[in-house]
Amino acid sequence: MPATGGRPGIPAPSGGRPGGTADGRTGAHALWRFLPAVCAYLLLVGLLLAADTRVGDIARYTFYAGWGVVLPGTLVFRALRRRPHTLLEDLVFGAVTGLVLELAAWAVLVRAGLQSVAVGWPLAVVVPFLLVPRLRRHWRPSGYRRLSLGCSWSMAGLVGLTSLYYYLVFLSKFPVLATDEKSRLFGDMPYMLSLAANAKQHVPLTLPQVAGEPLHYHWFTFAHMAMTDMVGHIDLPVVETRLLVPAFAALGALITAVVAQRITGRAWAGPLAALLLFAVGEFTAVYPNTVMSWTFGAPAVRLMSWSSMSLTYSQPLLIALIGVVADGLRRVGGPGDADGPPRAPEFGWGVFVLAAMFATASSAAKASTLPVALAGLAVAGLAVLIRTRRIPWRVVGLGAAIAGAQLFATAVIFDFESYGLEVIPFGNIQKYWAEPVEGRPVLLQSGLVAAVLIAFFLNHQIKLLGAVPLLWRRRLRLDAVQWFLLGAVVAGPAAYLVVNGYNASYFTISAMPFGAVLSAWGYCEAFERATLPKAAKAALAVGAVALTGLFTWLSYRFSADWETFLREHTGDGTGTEPYTPLLPALSVAAAFAVLAVLLGLLWRLLSRAAGGLRRRGGVVLLTAGLTLGTPGLALDAIQAHETLWDGSWVMPASQVNAARWIRSHSAPSDILATNSHCWQYEDYADGLPCANYRSHWLSGYSERSVLIEGWAYAPRLMASANGASASGSPFWDTELFQLNEAAFYAPTPDVLNRLHRDHKVRYLVVQRKAGAESPQLKDLAKPVFDNGRVAVYELS
Repeated sequence: MPATGGRPGIPAPSGGRPGGTADGRTGAHALWRFLPAVCAYLLLVGLLLAADTRVGDIARYTFYAGWGVVLPGTLVFRALRRRPHTLLEDLVFGAVTGLVLELAAWAVLVRAGLQSVAVGWPLAVVVPFLLVPRLRRHWRPSGYRRLSLGCSWSMAGLVGLTSLYYYLVFLSKFPVLATDEKSRLFGDMPYMLSLAANAKQHVPLTLPQVAGEPLHYHWFTFAHMAMTDMVGHIDLPVVETRLLVPAFAALGALITAVVAQRITGRAWAGPLAALLLFAVGEFTAVYPNTVMSWTFGAPAVRLMSWSSMSLTYSQPLLIALIGVVADGLRRVGGPGDADGPPRAPEFGWGVFVLAAMFATASSAAKASTLPVALAGLAVAGLAVLIRTRRIPWRVVGLGAAIAGAQLFATAVIFDFESYGLEVIPFGNIQKYWAEPVEGRPVLLQSGLVAAVLIAFFLNHQIKLLGAVPLLWRRRLRLDAVQWFLLGAVVAGPAAYLVVNGYNASYFTISAMPFGAVLSAWGYCEAFERATLPKAAKAALAVGAVALTGLFTWLSYRFSADWETFLREHTGDGTGTEPYTPLLPALSVAAAFAVLAVLLGLLWRLLSRAAGGLRRRGGVVLLTAGLTLGTPGLALDAIQAHETLWDGSWVMPASQVNAARWIRSHSAPSDILATNSHCWQYEDYADGLPCANYRSHWLSGYSERSVLIEGWAYAPRLMASANGASASGSPFWDTELFQLNEAAFYAPTPDVLNRLHRDHKVRYLVVQRKAGAESPQLKDLAKPVFDNGRVAVYELS
């Protein structure tokens, strides 16, 4: 959607009349200029209220976001960038800058024990900007350019789309706290809650399920959640289940749009890039979308939610980093984009400071992000070096900032932990072409390998189709920014193909924002070259929506039957061939390819008679191809309505209530001991013995560290489990574990005294479905809470 302004793709200055004409209808009045943002905000508020979020919590979070993140961040960002561009750019880059400043404030406050005055930390920024004359001007900068109302409403619509999606798939389905004994939630949520609680008391974090155990993990997300609690005075379960994800989804959509606009110089490339990133998902041709259908790692959009809050938090940081690095590369030698529209003003010298800030925050927000960005920068530097035969020192400087942040995280935060990742080329996908005992003919095996690779690229890369015309038209004669984006796009999937382990799929996901911007860039150019009249543009938009609806209906109605048919009519008919899970996507893609070829030939014939069709078939085909990845959001919403969320487990209210009682009757430094080490998915309904050491409910809802709870996510064990949870591994300290168990099943005064004296345990928490306590315990420790299922004893 073109922006209003005197130059193509560049918004008009807010203080003037774009193009020399009156603009009374398109944003002269502040009401119309801010109405899209207000509507998006009110929609989100309405959905949160419909999901039983208290008005006070929404108001406090709004205050926290404005006072604790956006205000200090925007002031600092304005001081670092050279000239203003748009108010939206200042606010979204300012919000990301505020997240970085917040991490520093958190470390100082928690280290100094000043959590109670955390609400005042923004004064460290606000006061200097009020008192120092050179900084005071950043309160009211002038010279903003104004986005068109069409672009503003497009962005508001995207934010509304993210809000509605998360309402349908989660907010309307899961309560803030368990309401009965059959309540459910995603399995890792108590664990993430416990990390946020730990961040309120520890720098660096420790593993709450094993008191004092170091946590070498990307935990910056949970420092942010802790600050939300400390500054906004909002209960952590509310932050986790209601507020964080919709807010960061909105911020991610807006920062993507702003960065795409800056990089491409096209206002409507922004909403398109955000749409590609969020709405064009994986191509699997399978419904329902279960863990078994995640053939090449977990789906990106679903992971931008409650199942991986570290990804949710890291996305805006990474996208902001993309924006400042791309800005720094604009002066680097290359063919450039002279024929393209003019771009936003450069950030100036502050680009290096911003790159260092965003890279540092990204480094331990999600460990997979910086390696992908560094690879893209290395490709850009190499391309410029080959072209100019000069060392591109700006690339070197930006690379040094990012590499320094990566080294900091690797050494200081992660302590060089690999979490079981190791270099095994094709280790993640070779299972799909595994040969039977009798072997396969070489030609057949080669074709199978090729088919698996095609399925891999179809799965995550549909949204990158827009980059094809850009690369084709330039014959790979790209400028430094385009090489940077392309290098990262290739590096993410390449890392997944080379590094073995489930967590390697995050490298692919980390490359998606780079690809969304590059794809939007290419699509915009193809669209502009097609020079469609208004009626054709409207028809193309309607057709895209119609195809999305058609593909969604076909997937919902027929994909299960088609999958069954393929299982019964391929291989030996048992559906046990290693490549069977890939057949639905490959067969549907093949059918689409055949149909595209036939329609392309028909279009070519018709264009001879109707000249208006010439040179316009490509953008129609490109649009249709991108819609192949769009059914995911609607299917997720349908699936959430019809079935339980795959990965949700029973979380009884009695356990949550007991843990919350402890939270209200203990100090943050108190240590708990428990006999609850397992989390049975269906609350012991199957009667199976303990085999899943992922009990996190006590540390999560009590916000206290536990001597030994569930240890499956301990870094020392995950390294031996190839990056997955060590759900069945025994606890490593046998003597300590035996002491812990003796306190519940064979208590003596000496055992309880050792726990209290040597390990600072204050409360013993019995989860009776895991095992009833010894009758002697009530004579040796003081009973303080009992709801039938959970009993709490105090040691003194």
